[in-house]
Amino acid sequence: MDNNSECLIFLARHQVDIILLHYNYTGKLENRHLPSEGMSAPRIVFVVISCFIVIENLLVFVAIVNNTRFRSWVYYCIANITLCDLLTGIVYIVNICLSGQKTFQMSPTLWFIREGVLFFALAASTFSLLITAVERYATMVRPVPYASARKTYRVYFLIGLCWLVASLIGLLPLMGWNCICNFDECSTLLPLYSKSYILFCVVMFSIIIIGIVALYSSIYHLVRNSAKTVSSSRSKQKSIRLLKTVFMIVAAFVICWSPLFVLLLLDVFCFSPSCTKLHSMEWTIALAVVNSAINPIIYSFGSNDVKRAILKLLCCCFIKAGAPLPFLSRSESVLGASTDSSYRLSNRNSKLMSPKKTLPKSGE
Repeated sequence: MDNNSECLIFLARHQVDIILLHYNYTGKLENRHLPSEGMSAPRIVFVVISCFIVIENLLVFVAIVNNTRFRSWVYYCIANITLCDLLTGIVYIVNICLSGQKTFQMSPTLWFIREGVLFFALAASTFSLLITAVERYATMVRPVPYASARKTYRVYFLIGLCWLVASLIGLLPLMGWNCICNFDECSTLLPLYSKSYILFCVVMFSIIIIGIVALYSSIYHLVRNSAKTVSSSRSKQKSIRLLKTVFMIVAAFVICWSPLFVLLLLDVFCFSPSCTKLHSMEWTIALAVVNSAINPIIYSFGSNDVKRAILKLLCCCFIKAGAPLPFLSRSESVLGASTDSSYRLSNRNSKLMSPKKTLPKSGE
């Protein structure tokens, strides 16, 4: 009896051995030590990184949502990025905990949910970066007020579309785009996924990368051209800062995602039983997840307003816990001193700018 016939029998009986058959056919069972497999050192490192991603993005998200000053489309985009990255960290932890020996105790449906949710989270994070780039470019081409209702509604629509499309991408294999009992079409890295689906994802994410790079390059050229016409030192400094930001965004995205794309492309164009070097994608997936730790640093911590909101949130948390930290106390005192000095300075300026009162003349 060949593998296809045996797989169809298991499928008719709703047995979990289907996953074992697919892993065996693709060669992923080779050099796999099931008795000793568990939370190995690399997986512990991945879990720690994921926990850091969750805490980091949760802190930024709560700080933005709780602050009434952040009611513009820019902060809506940043909040959406942090929410997607927060979900990515949580889903990756769940994915690690359900891997290993537990993989062969799952039904195909649970396996598709485990992998599909991770694809969904990564897709949502990538789409969020694209939405932010599109809106920033649109603002440069046709400037509008930050609190414009029309632009805010458009951002709402794009964010909703982002989550809808990402969820659809994650559910496609569960809805039928898979290779169950069709071993010749199966991926080596993800044995129940069809190679055509993997190719579709790689092409889609590659187009998104190219789009993000093109949009931020256009933004930089627009700012650079405007700086040439103004020819002021402040405009040149703004152009240099923007160049650094664009470089960090593009470099982080390309470095974190390129290894995964290359590995998936090799998987698509390689015959499964002969792909002896493609039986592990843990490190490439982890590198793509690391991008969710870099995004808050680039998009959120680069804003002084967001940093002040995060510092205020941390202060409130430690004060409520009854354990204020010394460095937070010093930061609060510095902020308080700077606030008082700025208030005195503004009060002094208002007095200087106000018209002088003169006594009425005796004849009036």
